[in-house]
Amino acid sequence: MFANIAIVVAGLAAVGTALPAAGSATKRSIADKYTFYQGDGSAAAGWPSQDAWGSWDDLWNANVPLMQKSCLWNGWVGDDSDSEIQDIATAIKSVAKSTGVDERFILAIMMQESKGCVRVPTTNNGVVNPGLMQSHNGAGSCFGTSPCPSSTINLMINDGVAGTTDGPGLQKLLSQAKGQVHNDGSQAYYAAARLYNSGSADYTNLDNGLGSTACYSSDVANRLTGWTLAASTCA
Repeated sequence: MFANIAIVVAGLAAVGTALPAAGSATKRSIADKYTFYQGDGSAAAGWPSQDAWGSWDDLWNANVPLMQKSCLWNGWVGDDSDSEIQDIATAIKSVAKSTGVDERFILAIMMQESKGCVRVPTTNNGVVNPGLMQSHNGAGSCFGTSPCPSSTINLMINDGVAGTTDGPGLQKLLSQAKGQVHNDGSQAYYAAARLYNSGSADYTNLDNGLGSTACYSSDVANRLTGWTLAASTCA
């Protein structure tokens, strides 16, 4: 989350397709490819609209194979079990319903932050970031714990989306972003991703990491259209 150094995977790159024609509601098939998006996150700047995002089922199915191996790929202990992965899906859907945040966006942020490893370590770069969402000083973490209880998995997702006593989650940041970019669609989500990673945003240039991960918003946009293992082209 804020000022969180990106988790690097050697062999697990974590990460668009062109926009549909104007006014088109056609759902596109997802693709494991990376497009470097630049600018303010708007469709006019070439970023994918929500119509171009994959369905929940398609995005979930594309990411499950990563979740099955991401802990050991990253040098952490104990890959996710099938039941833990199912508990992640249940938690995302439940928290999405209670907060109004798109479940696909929650999934994309989770994969960006932890690659879906329930035993991801806690980072501390001035702010303590634990759990699947690397939340702002959240209470949920299964680092060193196996199996990871479903209640803790739900807490990790909730900490990142609903927020904690010490910092906002995606729900509040999305509301903030909507007011700033005067857009309640995909542009607001990409701006919220920038806020989640950096704590603040240059709304004219979402690739300005402000000390955090420069490619964060572009990565999230690509995850929402199917990016998983293809090489990133973000400069």
